[in-house]
Amino acid sequence: MQRIYLDHNATTPMLPVVLEAMLPYMGSEFGNPSSAHYFGQRASQAIEGAREAVAALIGARSSEIVFTSGGTEADNAAILGVVSHAQRTQKQSGRSPLHVITTAIEHDAVLNACRALEARGVSVTYVSAGRDGIVGPDAVRSAIRPETALISIMHTNNEIGTLQPIEEIGQIAAEADIPFHADAVQSAGKIPIDVNRFGVDLLSLSAHKFYGPKGAGALFVRKGVEIDPLLYGGGNERGRRAGTENVAAIVGLGKACELARSEMAEASAHLCELRNRLEEGLLARIHGARVNGDSARRVPNTSSLMLPGVESESLVIALDLAGLACSAGAACSSGAVDPSHVLTAIGLTPAEARASLRFSVGRANTREEIDEALELIPVAVTRQRDVATKRELATA
Repeated sequence: MQRIYLDHNATTPMLPVVLEAMLPYMGSEFGNPSSAHYFGQRASQAIEGAREAVAALIGARSSEIVFTSGGTEADNAAILGVVSHAQRTQKQSGRSPLHVITTAIEHDAVLNACRALEARGVSVTYVSAGRDGIVGPDAVRSAIRPETALISIMHTNNEIGTLQPIEEIGQIAAEADIPFHADAVQSAGKIPIDVNRFGVDLLSLSAHKFYGPKGAGALFVRKGVEIDPLLYGGGNERGRRAGTENVAAIVGLGKACELARSEMAEASAHLCELRNRLEEGLLARIHGARVNGDSARRVPNTSSLMLPGVESESLVIALDLAGLACSAGAACSSGAVDPSHVLTAIGLTPAEARASLRFSVGRANTREEIDEALELIPVAVTRQRDVATKRELATA
C-alpha cells in the first residue's frame, strides 16, 4: 500500500542531509562542549555554527539564541522565565500581582504554562480570536494593565494555520514597554521571520517542524531582556539553560535552518500549490465542507476543514487504514475527548469541531499524492455519513 503523509504540522521527516550533518556528533565527535580541550572545543564550535544558522533564519544575533529541547521548553522558558524575573524585581517595588496577556487559541505549551502561573497568583487574560482565527491588535491593547509583565501571542496557529498580526502587536507591546513573546513553532522554516521587524523580544521554534530532529529547539531572547532559567546547574547557554547540550540535535537544527533559509521561496510556492489543490478539490467534492479560519492569512501548507456529518477521530482512523495520514487537530492533544479548544474558541460548535480535520502538506508531497487523497477522503466521508444515517434511522 502506498502511504500518503499529510500531517506535517505534527512532525516532518528529517532530511537525509540533516541526518548526515548530525552523524559525526553521535560517534567520533563526542566531546562535551564545555570542556576546554580539543574534543570539547570541536563540539563547541559545532554548536556555535548552529547558533549562527538559527540566528540568520530569524534575523537575530547569535548571542540571542538559547538552545532548548524543543518548542514546549522554549515557550515555558520564555513565559515562566520573564514572569519569574519580574516577580523577583517586584518584591522590591511593592506592586500588585503580575498580569500576563495571551490568547484563547494558543498551543497547550503556552496555555498550560499560563495556567501554572495562575495557580501561583498571576492574573492571565486570554484574548479571544474572531471566526477567522485572528486576534485583533486592539483587543490586546485593551487588555494591558499597569502590572502586565508579558504578552505572549503565537505567530501561526498549529491547527488552522492562521497568521496573527505580530508586527502590530509588537508595536503595541513596545509602546507599553512590555516584553513580547511569539510562539513561531509552526511558522519558522516555512515563511520569513524577522524578529526586529516583528518587534518581538522572545520567539520560540522547534527543529522537527521543519525537517530537523526531534528534541531540539531554540528560544530567541533579545539582548537586554531578562529571564530566570527553568533549570539550574552549570553555566551552559550563557547561564540561561543549564545542562550539557545535545550537540547532534543542535547541529541538525542548524542544518535545517540553513536549508529552510536557502529554499524557502521555492518550498513555499510548492506547499501552497499542493494545499490549494487539496482544499479546492475537497470543497468541490464534499457537500457542506468549509475552511476553518481565514483562507488567506495563513501559512502555505495548512488546511483545516469542517466536514459536516462525520466524527473526525473515526475518520482519521479510517483514512489511516486506507493509507492516508492526517489529524483531527494538534498532535499533542491526540486522543482527547474534548473538542479542539482552538476551533471552539473561534466559534465552532462542539459538533463542528469534532467534524474537522487538519491536513498539512510537506515538501516531499506530490500532485499525484494529492490527487490520490482527493479520491480517498470523499469516499471515507461518504461511508461515515451513510453509517451515521443508518444509525439514526435505526434509533428513530
